Amino acid sequence: MPRYIIERKFPTGLNIPMNEVGARACLGVVATNAKEGVTWVHSYVSTDKSSTFCVYDGPDPEAIRRAAGDNNLPLERITQVNVLAPYFYR
Repeated sequence: MPRYIIERKFPTGLNIPMNEVGARACLGVVATNAKEGVTWVHSYVSTDKSSTFCVYDGPDPEAIRRAAGDNNLPLERITQVNVLAPYFYR
C-alpha cells in the first residue's frame, strides 16, 4: 500500500481535547477513513498547532482526498513517500 505525507493547515489551531471527546473524534476519523481504504498511521503537530504532517497509507491520493472531505479536514498537500532510515546503511 502506498504511503503519503498529508499536510494540513489549521489557521485557528488544532484543538483536540485530551479526553473522551478527543478520543471519539480521532476514532471517528479512523472509521471514516476506512470507508475509503485509508489508514491514518500517525501525525506530527507543529508547536503552534497551526499545521499537521500526517502519515497515511492508502490506495491513491484521490481516496485520501475523499476521506479528508468526508471528515471535514483541510488538505494542503499530498506527497507519496518512501521510508529512508539510517539503519539501512550498515
